[in-house]
Amino acid sequence: MSAARESDGEAQPWAEVTPDAARRLLVAAVEAFAERGYHATTTRDIAGRAGMSPAALYIHYKTKEELLHRISRVGHEKALEVLSTAARGAGSAAERLAEAVRSFVCWHAAQHTVARVVQYELDALGPEAWAEIRGLRRQVDAEVRGIIEDGVASGEFDVPDVRGTTLAVLSLCIDVARWFSADGPRTPDEVGALYADLVLRMVGAK
Repeated sequence: MSAARESDGEAQPWAEVTPDAARRLLVAAVEAFAERGYHATTTRDIAGRAGMSPAALYIHYKTKEELLHRISRVGHEKALEVLSTAARGAGSAAERLAEAVRSFVCWHAAQHTVARVVQYELDALGPEAWAEIRGLRRQVDAEVRGIIEDGVASGEFDVPDVRGTTLAVLSLCIDVARWFSADGPRTPDEVGALYADLVLRMVGAK
């Protein structure tokens, strides 16, 4: 399934990318990077997938890395939005953690092509771009860690190592993008529900 057709029941994460030509190039880059890898993809490959000339690409993006940076930033911002909404919602720590994991996993499954690029091509970013993305990743970590800390403080969770558990939870959720297939036996919602239950067991939810 292409990145252009994936859906998690919400608007595509590229809705804010304008004009249309810039959005088409971004979608084409996601598909190419996911299929061939960042380093094996050329700007000609991306332009061809978008039905445009290579020269047209440079009107909107100075370099291939700028495209990857934009993809990474929008993807991480979406993931952060999903977690922030759950973390600041009503309910107990267990309810908020379950919703955070369910939503986070569902997004990584439904948008698996995008998520693969967002999560697994980070080493191609330059220092400045990586510094920005690292900041977003720290915020993602902080949202999950905050819920777990709340659960420990309230006595809902039994977690001796909050930082390590946070890393384990995020790793579990993110890895869904690596293996998920739209042709598989479970839907994104079903995977999200399964992982929410697994994580509650991981933190010893009472």
